[in-house]
Amino acid sequence: MSVIFSPPPAALPTDKELVLKVIPMPADCNANGDIFGGWVMAQVDLAGSVLPARYVQGRMATVAVNEFIFKQPVRVGDILSFCSAITRVGNTSITVEVEVYAERFADQGRYVKVTEARLTYVAIDEQGRPRPVPKLAQPAADAA
Repeated sequence: MSVIFSPPPAALPTDKELVLKVIPMPADCNANGDIFGGWVMAQVDLAGSVLPARYVQGRMATVAVNEFIFKQPVRVGDILSFCSAITRVGNTSITVEVEVYAERFADQGRYVKVTEARLTYVAIDEQGRPRPVPKLAQPAADAA
C-alpha cells in the first residue's frame, strides 16, 4: 500500500506583493517529469527583482542568493504565483523574500507553497560598480 503525501493547502500571503504568475511547460522538465530546479530559480530571480527595481531607478544585479528552499515539486501545468517583499534596504543593496505557490492544474484555486527564497540585489553604475540606492521619500505625517 502506498501513501501519497498531500501538503496542506495554503493561501497567498497578504504581507507580500504578487509580482509574477507563470505556467511551466513540458520543455522545462527534468528526466523525472518535474520542472527543473534551475528553471524555478531563474523565475524567482526575475520575480525577486521586481520590487527592488522600483527603488534602484537604474541598473542592478543579483549579488547573492542567501537562501533557497524547494518545499514541493513543481509540475507541468501548475499555475505558479510569485509573491515578494523587501526585507532590507542597505546603502547599495536590497534584500527580498520570494515565496512561490502552485495551483495544481486539476485543483485550481487551492495553493501549495513550493519554494521560498531570499535574494540580495545591488544597484550598479554604468561600469558595474555598486552605487547608492536612492532613498524613497517618507510620507509626511498628518498635521495635528
